[in-house]
Amino acid sequence: MASSSNPAFSNPAFQEQRPGLTPPAAQTQYAASSAQAADLAAQAQLEGAFAAPSAGAAQTGRMTVEDTVVKTVGLFAVLLVTAVVGWIWTMAPVSVSNPAPTIVPWMIGALGGFVLAMIVSFTSRKKIRPGLILGYAAFEGLFIGGISAFFEFMWPGIVVQATIATLSVVGVTLALFASGKVRASAKATKVFMIAMIGYLVFSLINVVMMMFGAFPAGSGGPFGMLSDVKIMGIPLGVIIGILVVIMAAYSLVLDFDSIQQGVRNGAPRQYAWLGAFGIMVTVVWLYVEILRLIAILRGNN
Repeated sequence: MASSSNPAFSNPAFQEQRPGLTPPAAQTQYAASSAQAADLAAQAQLEGAFAAPSAGAAQTGRMTVEDTVVKTVGLFAVLLVTAVVGWIWTMAPVSVSNPAPTIVPWMIGALGGFVLAMIVSFTSRKKIRPGLILGYAAFEGLFIGGISAFFEFMWPGIVVQATIATLSVVGVTLALFASGKVRASAKATKVFMIAMIGYLVFSLINVVMMMFGAFPAGSGGPFGMLSDVKIMGIPLGVIIGILVVIMAAYSLVLDFDSIQQGVRNGAPRQYAWLGAFGIMVTVVWLYVEILRLIAILRGNN
């Protein structure tokens, strides 16, 4: 059984278990004499299993897809609540005398979410802490609400566009994965990792250049978002944005595959929190990239 690409699922609980050993020869006679009783007991247990209601995560103590979905919905509910707070906080200073929104909630949410994401990622092999994951969702909501309000202030209607596009990408990806038409493969994952490293290096270089004023006025921006460089008439930021959205969609496939792997391996129930956390990280990333992509397109019109 192939191991999951998600480091959170590298726990021994997700590894293939050794089959049971053959009983020693000394026990053969006893086993033979009690075979009939064992058969009757097994039959009764099987009949009871069919008669009983289906067991869920609470009864089995194991991770299930349904329990992961419930936890994912719960995390996004927390995110939406704090997103409203972030939106209101961002737009509160806007007035005739001060026409600009604040970026304070955006920055607090980004910093808090990053710190908690690092803690959850690096400590998940020893212990999974749902409180930290819920805290991450709260900070991410503050970030999403703040950045959405800021972009909405600059390009009215962009948040609705980005939300519909994000839900569409997630829905299509999930449908293709559920139908078996899209699956994670070792080769595709290797390409994905190379592309991710390249994108992170590119982003870091752009941020450093922007901080030191290396871009001409009006041509720079975070991650090359507002670059005036064009390839065949298409802004470089648009090309990069489309590639990153594709990477985020494939990351969702890896998330779904990891959850499915955990369920097959009988991972402990607490790993459903980790699965929900992974999905939230990817969906937030996808939404921000789509938001910026639409901003580039509308800014170049």
